[in-house]
Amino acid sequence: MIRAIIFDLDGTLVQTEILKALSYARAAVALRPDTFQEEAVIEAFKQLAGQSRQEVAEQLLGQFSLEEPSRALMAEYNVEKPWQAFVQVRLGKYEALLADPSILSRYLCPHNVRLLRWAKQHGYLIGLATTSSCAATIRVLRILTLLKQFDFVATADDVEHAKPDPEIYLLVAKELAVLPRECLAIEDSASGVKAAVDAGMSCIASTSDFTSTKVHASGLLPEQWIVDDARNLLVVAQQLIEEKRREG
Repeated sequence: MIRAIIFDLDGTLVQTEILKALSYARAAVALRPDTFQEEAVIEAFKQLAGQSRQEVAEQLLGQFSLEEPSRALMAEYNVEKPWQAFVQVRLGKYEALLADPSILSRYLCPHNVRLLRWAKQHGYLIGLATTSSCAATIRVLRILTLLKQFDFVATADDVEHAKPDPEIYLLVAKELAVLPRECLAIEDSASGVKAAVDAGMSCIASTSDFTSTKVHASGLLPEQWIVDDARNLLVVAQQLIEEKRREG
């Protein structure tokens, strides 16, 4: 029986993946102006969505020859690796995008939030498991007026290992005082799905243009639990919950 529903944040409740992709693209163009277009970096990011910040940065550095211009900024940002300097440039671009709350609200995932509110109204424990930092997570949830919906929020600051490691999901289950098998995770990326499945939880993937191909190709979930049209998410979640209820 499902007692708790645990949501991912980026790409699941709000399409910050789009804003992250744009911030990486603008950072790359800032480091190598007139070399390539933002669209090329955005397309590359689609293949990296769900990976850690370091993994994304390192792969983009290599793909777009950004290591040398990033290396030149290491002293300015007081960091030890080129990828860290690139991340600092990217974070500046991301902060600029988030400075306008209307931008974030524009990318809210209404059907996924509908499931969250339905679950809350029906007495399920509600958790959040995100690889974003605590500060960024709280700010986003406050802007979207979702913070009070959660019984426990776990962020990248609370764990040693990022998704696809199951650590963050196991932490949320522990803090909600439920068993992993009593949890339903709502994810959008293959790495997030793997984290939830390896934690021993049921999982539904609510995919986006950034994540759909990889989720289907991963083989981590039966196709019935992969939702490419978020308008169907609530019905699919209700079906899974009912199936688990019948199983006891």
